[in-house]
Amino acid sequence: MSKVHPMRFALLATVAGTAMLTAGAAIAADDSIVTQRAETQVAQAAPAAAAPAAGDGLLEEIIVSGFRQSLQASIEQKRNATQIVEVITAEDIGKLPDNSIAESIARLPGLAAQRIDGRAQSISLRGLGPDFTTTLLNGREQVTTGNNRSVEFDQYPAEISSGVAVYKTSQSDVIGQGLAGTVDLKTIRPLDYKERVLSVSARTEYVTNGKLNSDSDEYGYRFSGTYIDRFANDTMGISLGVSHLMQPTQIKSARFWGDGNYPGGGTQTDPWIIGGGEFRANSQTLKRTGVVATWQWEASDNFTSTADFYYSKFDDVQYQRGVELPLFWSGATLATAGRTQEDGLITAGSFSGVKGVGRSDIRTTKADLYSAGWNGVYNKDAWTVTADIGYSSADRKSSRFEAYYGTGRAGTGATDTIGFTSAPNDFGWQLTKRLNYADPSLMLLTDPGGWSGGSIGTLDQNGYLNTPTIDDELWSARFDVKREIESNAFSAITAGVNYTDRQKNYSQPEWYVVTTANVQNPRAQRSVPVPASSVLKPTDLSWIGLGDTLAFDPRELLANGTYSLVKCPRNNCVNDLAYQINEKVWTGFAKVDLDAMLGEVKLTGNVGAQYVHTDQSSTGPAIASNGSFRLRTAGAKYYNFLPSANLIFTMPNEDHKIRLAASRQMARARPDQLSALSTFSFNPAFANNTSIDFSPWSAGGDGNGNPKLKPWVADAVDATYEFYFADAGYFALNTYYKWLKTYIYNERQILDFTGFDSGTVTPRIFQGYSNLPANGNGGDIYGFELALSLPFDMISERLDGFGLTSSFGYTKTSIQPNPGDPAQPIPGFSKYTSQATFYYDKDGFQARVSANYRSKFLAEVTGFGQSRALRMGKGETIYDAQVSYEFQEGSSLEGLTLMLQGYNLSNEPFTAYGRGDTRLVERFEDYGSRYLLGASYKF
Repeated sequence: MSKVHPMRFALLATVAGTAMLTAGAAIAADDSIVTQRAETQVAQAAPAAAAPAAGDGLLEEIIVSGFRQSLQASIEQKRNATQIVEVITAEDIGKLPDNSIAESIARLPGLAAQRIDGRAQSISLRGLGPDFTTTLLNGREQVTTGNNRSVEFDQYPAEISSGVAVYKTSQSDVIGQGLAGTVDLKTIRPLDYKERVLSVSARTEYVTNGKLNSDSDEYGYRFSGTYIDRFANDTMGISLGVSHLMQPTQIKSARFWGDGNYPGGGTQTDPWIIGGGEFRANSQTLKRTGVVATWQWEASDNFTSTADFYYSKFDDVQYQRGVELPLFWSGATLATAGRTQEDGLITAGSFSGVKGVGRSDIRTTKADLYSAGWNGVYNKDAWTVTADIGYSSADRKSSRFEAYYGTGRAGTGATDTIGFTSAPNDFGWQLTKRLNYADPSLMLLTDPGGWSGGSIGTLDQNGYLNTPTIDDELWSARFDVKREIESNAFSAITAGVNYTDRQKNYSQPEWYVVTTANVQNPRAQRSVPVPASSVLKPTDLSWIGLGDTLAFDPRELLANGTYSLVKCPRNNCVNDLAYQINEKVWTGFAKVDLDAMLGEVKLTGNVGAQYVHTDQSSTGPAIASNGSFRLRTAGAKYYNFLPSANLIFTMPNEDHKIRLAASRQMARARPDQLSALSTFSFNPAFANNTSIDFSPWSAGGDGNGNPKLKPWVADAVDATYEFYFADAGYFALNTYYKWLKTYIYNERQILDFTGFDSGTVTPRIFQGYSNLPANGNGGDIYGFELALSLPFDMISERLDGFGLTSSFGYTKTSIQPNPGDPAQPIPGFSKYTSQATFYYDKDGFQARVSANYRSKFLAEVTGFGQSRALRMGKGETIYDAQVSYEFQEGSSLEGLTLMLQGYNLSNEPFTAYGRGDTRLVERFEDYGSRYLLGASYKF
């Protein structure tokens, strides 16, 4: 796990040897902007509808020409913003500073990323998980491809983005704000460029885990191109960006059963013991194509029209092959010989009579994401009128195809002896075995675990298939008017209205996978070999001690007739569901911009409010325990009043600023929490009862939703001190406190079962108890953030080109949905976060080393049937490095940049554990390191 890979050593040596030779050892952070070079203007203006979100001065015209100048530009935008904001600016056309947008965002103060399948995909802000942060594209709210409201950032190519703004405080003219904050992704505005731009880039990449499955890849590639031009006497501009990648990921995955809750009591007399687990080599290939286009027209001195379009095509295939071993939670026998115990845990031993379940699964995801909008701005004297129309949609189709094999169906065939030794830092446990799980004459297509349980009659379950689909569509329209005024206290008044109409559909059909031979002869042919022509090179699990395992593609077996599908009855499959969510939201807003002198202190900022009216509803099945169901529709109408204030006190020395902010914030519930889906039971024996405590009705289950659920609501205050001591240097201390007025959790509550299926029996009451998402009482979240950007030429001229950016965040939370109940952790919450980047940039040569740290956190992962699951993740530190050279003016290669990048250089795994004991590993995923080598050329 800790061996130094030659490529990793070379990259680190290049950066360290160049940078540290002069400056000495230092690791520091990438605070708000990790940007390197941009000879052209890169501070992109959002559509006018979104422009107020960035503050009056945030999106001003800035020309940058290098890492330090780009850093300076981003700091200047932060300095002039009317909200507390962090900014990332692209180093040049088509070049954000990291492998992905999420990695760049995670370097900002108070933010952290969670890696999913090895990629930084979701963002936590100030201790609050992805569901509490909304994402905008050019100021417009975006749909999502999951069951939550958080955007999967790996669907937005970094190469065709011009920058990102993260708003940490609320402002009344920003629509679709989150409770934790708001991320606004920016694309290019062509009229901001004074001349034609044409740039291309290409990179190849390599993952150090190699090819874990023979039909996968260890090398990938990515390329992008951008074209920008102006026409019609510079009154019309267009920009077009295209990006494509093929990215492999190789994951060594160990998952132990019980969600980290190992059997036992953790005492000397009742020790914890490994219950079982699944061990797989996962090989993933992601193909993604992104296109962004913008058209701008300055029709007159008074009117500007902008239309933009964004499209992303996402195609992800993952082979998951290995074996499941039921140990304590099975009929296996724990041997007394060779057993060792330490601090309430059996740390070594062996089980005999283990019936392993081989797995050769495949998971696929295809998604198409669209976003389009038009914006018109009319200026006349002191008046500005803005109209904006937006559209966003996502169409996602996934599948999980499980295929089982073993020595025979449950109760037959050879069993194994499995030895185990605790290794918390090496996949949790190291194992030994005796059987050959790669022998196609021994390992047969069958039901080794007895999972069918007679649910499909005389047929055996040889696998499982589910195919979730998500369709999400959002329309928006906005109109606002701004009036500049001359006053000793105010500079402008803005008022407007916004309307959004969103519909999200989810369905998840499921099937049992059986052998066709078993269908043709139900009481025989229950274990059949894999066709020889379908057997692939074995998958290697020697990293955990299990050697080779059988490998094949189950899609091929379905195509050639070896497999057949049997539809899964609703009452026998988890989360076989479908629902629709509808939201119609009207938002009225007003804002007053401040501009006053308080003695020698200048006061700027704004005060305002939003009035938000929501009409939400959901349609979904009410499923009885016998599998019958009826569709039902339920919902709620409600309003929220959200005042906000941002006060900026600029001292007589303008390098010093104090910011105060206060607001009421909200975050809507996850769509799956709002669904009308309900699984229920009706007991006809209690049909004549009238007491709620003996009602014939009851409902519950993880898949149940509550269409009447209201949003999370919080009152928040921020206080910030900022000191700008150099063009690329600043220090900031930010403190914040959020009082959660409501919290969403599962609660036993009374539900009206009117319209639910009771068969031929008419009960006397239609109320009963149900375990559903509910609005609780909330709690507190508070903390502080420190940020520093330090150019070393302030220390000595000899250090010109060297610099440091760093940040540290601390968050404390206490959430109690009911008074007296124990506090509950928040998904995505880390108590500590820190980022550090040490860089060098001079004469075309650039180098940097970065470290990102987050303490333990409640991670959102994929559970059974692709359902949502929460696991406690171990704290982690991710190290990255980059080195590049741009040929300078006068060179025959002017315009060419060569680059080498490395990510996760220390091969930091994702580790989840249970019961507060890091030895009780529940998940251990080794992603390896990733290296990219490439070039860009600007014509």
